[in-house]
Amino acid sequence: MTDRDDELVESLSEELAGDIVSAVPPSVSAAAPGAATSTATASVLRSSLVMGTGTVASRLVGVVRGMALAAALGAGVVADAFVLGNTLPNVVYILIIGGALNAVFIPELVRHMKDDPDGGDGYAHSLITLVGLLLLALTVVAVIAAPWLVGIYATPDYTQSQLDLAIAFARFCLPQIFFYGVYAMLSQVLNARGHFGAPMFAPVVNNVIAIVTFLLFIAVAGSGAASDGLLAPDQVALLGIGTTLGVVAQALVLIPVLRRVSYVWRPRFVWRGVGLRNAGGLAFWTFALVLVNQLAYAVIVRLATSVNAASAQSGETPAGLTAYTNAHLMFVLPHSVITVSLVAALLPRMSRAAHEDRRDELAADVASGMRSAASLIVPASIGLIVLGTQAGVLLFNYGETSTQSAQITGALAAVFALGLLPFSLYYVIQRAFYALERTRTAFWLTVVLNALNLAIAVPLFTWLFTSSPSPTDLAALAIGYVLAYWITLAVAWVVLGRALGGLQTGRTLRALGRMGAAGLGMLAVMVGLLVLVAGHVPGGPKLAAALLIAVLGTAGVLVYLVLARLLRITEVTDVLGVLRRRLR
Repeated sequence: MTDRDDELVESLSEELAGDIVSAVPPSVSAAAPGAATSTATASVLRSSLVMGTGTVASRLVGVVRGMALAAALGAGVVADAFVLGNTLPNVVYILIIGGALNAVFIPELVRHMKDDPDGGDGYAHSLITLVGLLLLALTVVAVIAAPWLVGIYATPDYTQSQLDLAIAFARFCLPQIFFYGVYAMLSQVLNARGHFGAPMFAPVVNNVIAIVTFLLFIAVAGSGAASDGLLAPDQVALLGIGTTLGVVAQALVLIPVLRRVSYVWRPRFVWRGVGLRNAGGLAFWTFALVLVNQLAYAVIVRLATSVNAASAQSGETPAGLTAYTNAHLMFVLPHSVITVSLVAALLPRMSRAAHEDRRDELAADVASGMRSAASLIVPASIGLIVLGTQAGVLLFNYGETSTQSAQITGALAAVFALGLLPFSLYYVIQRAFYALERTRTAFWLTVVLNALNLAIAVPLFTWLFTSSPSPTDLAALAIGYVLAYWITLAVAWVVLGRALGGLQTGRTLRALGRMGAAGLGMLAVMVGLLVLVAGHVPGGPKLAAALLIAVLGTAGVLVYLVLARLLRITEVTDVLGVLRRRLR
């Protein structure tokens, strides 16, 4: 799965957790208010921990998948063609039906489970039947329209053979649309019945099968198969079918789990009263939000693919869409491990507070969540800024990917890291808007974010690319991304603060200032050590990178922890205590 797929899964599961907490049957609460509430809260927090663990596992295995892809296809035109073809199913699914499915049917599924005599089974049968037929039709149309879809995202600088390669990959991968939808629906049925583990760990199966596919490709075709910019039809089929089978397995592994919770799907063609009318407005704004995201993403993809098209002609180091994707994967990993895990446990409380209109408590939870996330995100971002190039070499300098291409990927991740803090804080604020069911506000913030991204990145990229085409032009795309998140965070902070009557802004900014001071101390020590030891580290590129990461990373973390204690950053101590308890 791509990082965008994982974000969809995170959002789906977190929002559903909040819905289930808010939907505790009144009869249960009335029977024993204190005990019932405590039990329900503890149960959902345990489920949130499972979800956070599954997300982290999926991200970590996703990094290994990226490493295997880099070894098999490198970072050139062939890798870009594969990434483009394999991304299209996610784009089409999320845009056409994924967002609306999440927004419309999750609340309805929970409500029918509470209210229907059959526990919601009939509704689930109808839902899966209806959406399954729609997904099947959508998949067929998408496969037929593969050339047109590829044309939207691919650079016009592609040669006909390069364009044909991307289309071939797309035709093999677009059937994934159907199975992404099946996975989403089965996940909803399981989650609504209180089973969160299997849906969150199923993507790990997908990534493992993809890793095996890339390793099999290397064994069959060799590590240099993609060096000439072309692949044989059987090689394209191996990659396309293998990655699609991963998505198939991701969906099908949920079926035995459903049987264990006594649910067996049966076709049901009764579609009246499925909840579309009740949640139509919510679905519209969700669809609009996804549409804006994808329009901006299409522009970024076209620019990123143009870099490799130019590099192939000029003999520059290969680095385009694949390098951009892998750099973003490195960038988002600390967020997934830290922020997503924290928010997964926090979101049920936020959802209850919003549902009961306790806005002061919601504001306190949001502010606390931002401070807790920032306490670990700040050192993570400093580490990636200083050691991004070394991390890129350690992760991606295998097989077909040269040291230079891996260094460009890592350096790009270091630029992305400048936006790691606003990215994580905005994530917390965005979840507060979801808890308040203010999807229209979330949509307009998304418009602001993407408009800023394109307004900054496109002119900067065009200026750099026109003057001297080079893989380093990708930095313009990362700079636009970073600045857009900083500005949008400020806007979202103000909007949410007004909606909640305050957001503990003074206290939070003071805490962020102390964290920033500790981070600057960490940065100074790490940069100083890097200057001292540069050129004196033994071994090849990967060994040297590993040693630098181990030594400088350890020194940086120790400095940050010492400064955090001296500056009385209590959030660091609190978060580390929580993590220690969870690990036990």
